[in-house]
Amino acid sequence: MNRNPALRTMLIVIALIVLADQFVKFAMLEWVNVDARPAIIITSWFKLVMVWNHGISFGMLSAPETYVPYFLIAVALIISAVLARLCLHSKRPAEWIGYSLVIGGALGNVVDRLRFGAVADFFYFHIGDLGWPAFNIADAAICIGVAILLFHSLFFNRHAA
Repeated sequence: MNRNPALRTMLIVIALIVLADQFVKFAMLEWVNVDARPAIIITSWFKLVMVWNHGISFGMLSAPETYVPYFLIAVALIISAVLARLCLHSKRPAEWIGYSLVIGGALGNVVDRLRFGAVADFFYFHIGDLGWPAFNIADAAICIGVAILLFHSLFFNRHAA
């Protein structure tokens, strides 16, 4: 394997996220059959649901019968390429992880758009009628990656004013 630790870290994290995301989606669709049943209540604040997201976050730009899924795939791939370049030029391992989590999550959702024309979301946290929109492993990886990058840039960036 390449001796570049940023590349090695990036490839491993991306592969783990995409594989975990796709495995969970396969399990939820094929074994749990969540798309053919009502919500599965796990706790009073968490349930498994089936939401096909044809748009971006929170269903924005949702237009399944148009060019939007292809546009979103292209945007995700372009952003992933830019983030990969930033990752490979970074000297900070925390940034490698953050960028890689975002890329892995984006690619996991790209796989869904290519396979299904939409992203499969299952995890729904709520308190009574108030809830966070359903999400998946890829979405969680993107959020965690962005949080790592924000935290690192706010508290460990030596070039900040």
